[in-house]
Amino acid sequence: MSDARRPSPPQPEQQQAPPGLTAKMDPIPDHGEQTYRGSGLLTGKVALITGADSGIGRAVAIAYAREGADVLISYLNEDEDAEETARWVREAGRKAIVAPGDIQSEDHCKALVERAVSELGRLDILVNNAAFQRTYGDIADITAEEWDTTFRTNIYASFFLAKAATPHLRPGSSIINTTSIQSRQPSPQLLAYASTKGAILNFTAGLAEMLAEKGIRVNAVAPGPIWTPLIPSTMPAEKAASFGKQTLIGRAGQPAELAGAYVLLASEHGSYMTGAVIPVTGGEVMI
Repeated sequence: MSDARRPSPPQPEQQQAPPGLTAKMDPIPDHGEQTYRGSGLLTGKVALITGADSGIGRAVAIAYAREGADVLISYLNEDEDAEETARWVREAGRKAIVAPGDIQSEDHCKALVERAVSELGRLDILVNNAAFQRTYGDIADITAEEWDTTFRTNIYASFFLAKAATPHLRPGSSIINTTSIQSRQPSPQLLAYASTKGAILNFTAGLAEMLAEKGIRVNAVAPGPIWTPLIPSTMPAEKAASFGKQTLIGRAGQPAELAGAYVLLASEHGSYMTGAVIPVTGGEVMI
């Protein structure tokens, strides 16, 4: 999608039940389906990507496949979206495994890693991307159960998956976590979500040091506002309509605009990077 075709707010007012579906969004996000061209940067690699059914995860899966990687597509229950991601991966000539289930469960996280290794032959790249968020105006409205769900999805799962994946990762392999501009500029209505994104920053830095002697790189991408199903399914319709307006670019980013950062961190071009965070924020400054 060219810059001229990337819509600026206001978007049509819209709302979905969580976790949201791509086909119901207006406009449909750009995942790079028509624009991303690979050059063999990940030939022969295997990637496990959480939240790969839609949004950033789908864009990364498409880019990785076009760079030569096979992909395990981890997602909660959005079967239609996951199958669409798998279709694009297979059209690129790569293998795709769709793996539904809740990454809050450590057993499920272990099973994802085992499937990648047993069905795709190896594991080289772990992308911890799936996230849960809700918006609240008052801390009194956030239940302990919701707080726990946010942390288990956003940070516990990254720990579970990294722990399960590390014994299978060779020197030169990568773990890539998705943090957020919220880790440095927390919005009060996203208190739980922003708190987890701050934790992911520290997790990335500490794990990078822990795994450096094994030759495993650990980095993160910090998106700003990105147009994905998470937005209309977790924000009031009027907020979804103006989403991304506060950036210097004046609009939300498209998932396709993050794919290059994830490719860099997974490829040999990023071989001197570990413990790093790449901001893709539309001009919002991460301090």
